[in-house]
Amino acid sequence: MRKLDAEQIRDSQVFKHYRVVRKWVVKNYGIRDSDLEILIFLDCLDLFKRHDFETNQLTYGWDKARWLRLKKDGWVDVWRQRNNTTRKYTIYKVSYKGRRMINRMYRILLGEEEMTYKFPQKRYSEKVLKNAVDATNKDLRKL
Repeated sequence: MRKLDAEQIRDSQVFKHYRVVRKWVVKNYGIRDSDLEILIFLDCLDLFKRHDFETNQLTYGWDKARWLRLKKDGWVDVWRQRNNTTRKYTIYKVSYKGRRMINRMYRILLGEEEMTYKFPQKRYSEKVLKNAVDATNKDLRKL
């Protein structure tokens, strides 16, 4: 793996629009901010146990139903089921749906894809997000 230094990361401007892209992903996919960030962490692990999820979620606000919600909504899949003799725990993986969402977010941050905003703008925060998405798309076209 190629090692990056701080200058290269800053010059790539990957994190310049992270907040707008993250807010757009949350609105577009109907997921919470903390759930998205945990999914990004778990996707980097590839295969993980529930213990990995529990230790990472301690840095976020308390949400007892987060694990069940991620499984029920199809963001996390079982990769290998537990049995009582040889396999002591279940191994999980971020689902295809979750990986597609995360990869799309990365492509947007790299300027390879544009965000589309097709939501009704009833509230002020939605109008502000639409304007931010438009400005981000315009800036990312320059890259």
